[in-house]
Amino acid sequence: MASLPELLQQQAKRFPGRTALRFESQTLSYGELLEAATAVSERLRKLGAARVGLTGDNSAAWVIADIACLMAGVVCVPVPGFFSKGQIEHLVARAGLDSLIFGHGESDGESLGFGLSLETLPVTAEPSRMPEGTAKITFTSGSTGTPKGVCLSAAQMTATSLSLKERLARVSLRHHLCILPLATLLENIAGVYLPLLMGAMVELAPLETLGMTGSSGLDAPQLIASLNRIQPESLILVPELAALLVHAAEQGQLKTDGFRFLAVGGGKVSPDLLDRGRSCGLPLYEGYGLSECGSVVALNVPGDEKPGSVGRPLNHVQVEVGPEREILVRGNTHLGYLGDEPNDTGPVHTGDLGFLTEDGFLSVDGRSKNLLITSFGRNISPEWLESELVQAIGARQAVVFGDGDPRPSALIVAQDNRSPEDLSRALTELNQRLPDYAQLMAVYVRRQLLNQAEGHLTANGRPVRGQIQADLPALLTKAFPIYPNTTTLNPPGGSDMAFFDRLQQETAEARSHVLGAPVITAIQEQRFGLEGYTWFLTQAYHHVKHTVPLMMSCGGRLPERLEFVRKALVEYIEEEYGHHEWILNDLDACGEDKEAIRHGRPDTSIELMVSYLYDQIDRGNPIAFFGMVQVLEGTSIELATPLGEQIQKQLGLPNQAFSYLYSHGALDQEHFEFFRNLMDSITDPDDQSAIIESANMVYRLYGDMLHNIPLENQQGEHRHEAA
Repeated sequence: MASLPELLQQQAKRFPGRTALRFESQTLSYGELLEAATAVSERLRKLGAARVGLTGDNSAAWVIADIACLMAGVVCVPVPGFFSKGQIEHLVARAGLDSLIFGHGESDGESLGFGLSLETLPVTAEPSRMPEGTAKITFTSGSTGTPKGVCLSAAQMTATSLSLKERLARVSLRHHLCILPLATLLENIAGVYLPLLMGAMVELAPLETLGMTGSSGLDAPQLIASLNRIQPESLILVPELAALLVHAAEQGQLKTDGFRFLAVGGGKVSPDLLDRGRSCGLPLYEGYGLSECGSVVALNVPGDEKPGSVGRPLNHVQVEVGPEREILVRGNTHLGYLGDEPNDTGPVHTGDLGFLTEDGFLSVDGRSKNLLITSFGRNISPEWLESELVQAIGARQAVVFGDGDPRPSALIVAQDNRSPEDLSRALTELNQRLPDYAQLMAVYVRRQLLNQAEGHLTANGRPVRGQIQADLPALLTKAFPIYPNTTTLNPPGGSDMAFFDRLQQETAEARSHVLGAPVITAIQEQRFGLEGYTWFLTQAYHHVKHTVPLMMSCGGRLPERLEFVRKALVEYIEEEYGHHEWILNDLDACGEDKEAIRHGRPDTSIELMVSYLYDQIDRGNPIAFFGMVQVLEGTSIELATPLGEQIQKQLGLPNQAFSYLYSHGALDQEHFEFFRNLMDSITDPDDQSAIIESANMVYRLYGDMLHNIPLENQQGEHRHEAA
């Protein structure tokens, strides 16, 4: 088998004047590319480079340096621009780099020509063991975020490229645009080597000019505008980018008639997303691979595809599925990991779960180490549900959790300003399409993206599940929960769902009235003034001052069979006593006359809410009081701390003005867990119905109060929402 440099030499002879690379306004023909790479390779030999780190943004210079390293027999180690400083230091030390190649005058080192320079690095330690024949070391961050060096041979990269060329023989590609970093092995092999072997032009541009920053930063309008301007025929996409392009095409914002092949990989892709893309002119084809196998293992292509699969395995590898459903790959695999023993002749254990169909297509449905097992013994792949969440409701990010729970839950990031009601409807529709055991019990919605700096994402944007799980309590306090309707799920042989879960489910619609109050968006858009804050605190005072009296009234009327509830009320009373005075002190710190407020009257919504609860205790079922607990403590967890912080920052008020909001955000988390256990102890159907009915009413009335908060419009003028 000819080497990649030899194959490129053949291309240069066949198409000497054909454009190989275009970078901004400059072009390089196949002949010029070969001459440039040859010249740089000779400089590398003369300088004695052995292990070189290749840095920089996407550019023609990067491609020249990469090919030159292959020609010179220099081990090339691409340095991802999105790696942290610590990860780069680890990479340099682990790989034992003797030099770094920079492009566009980024260094004062030795000139290599063509805008490239080489900077020699001091040798600080014995280089890590490297398998013989290593040509490239690609660092993958893995689930821990610590980069791991995968050692690849030139023969492996050549075989992968040729196998891809064979698979795409029916597709005539003439113009590929690289929108993933070239330091990403997939773009390096399938976005540079493959198009060059097919005689196509590779278009390169600084990623920021395309709207791409870091590993997951994205300026969507800029990317769409760039694609419309450049009009490439092929792209390599991750699922989030594919979803973006589908949405833009559906809105008529993206020109689609020039695309011939859009490869999607790097994560689970919803079949519905692929169908939607095809229907609006996007030729999306799902593939699968990993760095250890040259970045591509299987790929769907025109005329040889199967919906729901990642395609047939490429001809240079052999794929099998082990007894535990793990996908195993033999054949053209990596030489080993940097610093470890060389890879033996055994298969690569991918850690991915899947199956092969009778006609040879591979399906991938999750990671073995990420499997969730529900309390009903059902196995669920979180990646599957995460892809459904991204597709069904347009979440920017999604992380599914809930091992050992009756059903899974999820933390998602939604940044399109849809109301909680809209999100709740979309989630309910998703649940109706899912099997009962996989229906989502709760979905917690964030507006801020999870990021690598806080340890929640790997360098290539995948969730670090262990860290997210450890930080889950803190993450959930800055999110608002939605409890989508679910199909009633019964355990084998058994009883209905726990009452707390039923309470959450049957009050979901009423809860959306609270979460959809304009005040929440106004705070986020900095349209919330001091008048609105003091008005809210005033209403809080007028219902919180009744909390202890309501508890005492409830406790006095509970039947003996609910003695355990009366005992719980004693604990509640001790915790809640005097909190109304905290609110008056907050109002005083805001400059309000707290005595005037003490003797004033509340908004009609609060007057009705309190009166309703007293009436239920006196004339109905006293257990109805706990409908208010469901509403107020749950709302505090969802909104108090995160919105309190935003309000304080906007208004510049002292901490003394936020004792109520800040204390209840933290305090009610403990209360709510206590409340959950208490509710699960309520078994009488009449008691359960009374609590559900009361919670729905209180959600409505408390939501009316939130809708009535005075707000400022964009011009700073006040407006008042009608109930």
